[in-house]
Amino acid sequence: MSFHIKYRPKTFEQILGNRTTILALENMLKDKESCPHSFLFHGPTGTGKTTLARIVARELGCEDMNIIEIDTAQFRGIDTIRDLRKNAKYAPLGGGDRVYIMDEVHKITGEAQNAFLKILEDTPKHIYFILCTTDPNSLLPTVRNRCSQFQTSPLNDKQMFNLLTSVTEAEGDSITQEIIEQITLDSQGSPRHALQILKQVLNVPEKRRLKIASEAAIEQTESITLCRALIKNEGWGHIKNILKGLKTQEAESVRRVVLGYASSVLLNSLNDRAAVILECFEEPFYNIGFPGLVLACYRATHL
Repeated sequence: MSFHIKYRPKTFEQILGNRTTILALENMLKDKESCPHSFLFHGPTGTGKTTLARIVARELGCEDMNIIEIDTAQFRGIDTIRDLRKNAKYAPLGGGDRVYIMDEVHKITGEAQNAFLKILEDTPKHIYFILCTTDPNSLLPTVRNRCSQFQTSPLNDKQMFNLLTSVTEAEGDSITQEIIEQITLDSQGSPRHALQILKQVLNVPEKRRLKIASEAAIEQTESITLCRALIKNEGWGHIKNILKGLKTQEAESVRRVVLGYASSVLLNSLNDRAAVILECFEEPFYNIGFPGLVLACYRATHL
């Protein structure tokens, strides 16, 4: 079983990081009568949006059988929304509430989002919707505005250290500080990604573990290529060609790779280019997405 599933938190207390978001949710859930029926969790990939959604569903008193997870692979456009609206009219057998967790909801078509608005405006008392997305700006403003919004953030280095050491100990194993630092660098604050790497590391002999941890960075080859080009100031013509190969990647994830790379360069040598890049990439891309990445790169090459 994958570590991010095996060690998935089941309560708010078990979650590392995101304390502001968790406190806000705990306060909101104290009074179920006044609790909203639509939530929107947004943040980078692998930072606990679906985990939070499942915990909220249980805090609302919903039985596991009535927690329905829907991802974009199951969507049939507007027909799915129509089916959902039809089924939502009926209370679960045996009573209680039903929670729909809709993952990667930003990929739903505009037409389907418009159809979804009606049930968000007039949600039955026994129904709750929890929408999860890495790109809230792709949702219609009318959809966003009908939800209570909460953001999830990557773990910092200390939180990641605690996560990796606790899971390793739970597995009856141990890893070196060097490997923890390598996994932290490669995962860019994503607990899911970190635990996926840790699973690979613990499955090999100790002498090969650092190599396995380092090879995880290969998955970020295109982003690292961008980092190197920015540090070398190779010019806009070269940078824009690299960017064309990054269109399908999450812009915010690329930003975090760039920040991590530039930070490492600056810590290990006096490099003015690294400082310039950190300044150009300091603002998140949640609301602007890929165009924000393009703009940050353009600025970095012209300073």
